[in-house]
Amino acid sequence: MARPPLARTKILEAYVWLLCEEGERSATMDATAARADVSKGGLLYHFATKEALARAVISHCADLAAEDFRQMATAPEGPAAHYVRTSAILGTEFDRYLLAVERLGQAGMDEARVALQKIQRRWYELILAEVPDPASAQAIMLIGEGLYAHAGRPAWWHDADFADRLAQLLELVAKLRKLSNLNE
Repeated sequence: MARPPLARTKILEAYVWLLCEEGERSATMDATAARADVSKGGLLYHFATKEALARAVISHCADLAAEDFRQMATAPEGPAAHYVRTSAILGTEFDRYLLAVERLGQAGMDEARVALQKIQRRWYELILAEVPDPASAQAIMLIGEGLYAHAGRPAWWHDADFADRLAQLLELVAKLRKLSNLNE
């Protein structure tokens, strides 16, 4: 696959930054062009509309999610533990694009909401393949979601003891996996 032009990549990154840091309302075409250090004409050459720009973000997020699914499915620790462990990792390209798509969904873009549902459904399917009990699989999803929601803000557990707390959660995931497989 051909590498996208540098200006196109700069524009996408600028738009994602604006969505994540300032919100959808601030992520205008003018602000995106300024942040990317391209002319408005240069922006419009690559993305004729704000909707086209948003769709490009959603598409790239889907590509990054596909790689995440592959890693999750082949993780030596298993999909459930991989999901929980990686839920606390912020600042990756996938994390930024996922947050940007969430912002688009919060702003009412149905295509973004559908994309997020597909990602969550696939994570759940991968966990459910390993942990066949739906309640246990959902509990693991909630553990990961909770870690992700709190990873970026100061909390009592997000200190020097975080590695120990994460290890405790991974032990809980292992117990849920074992219990689920025993009940099958």
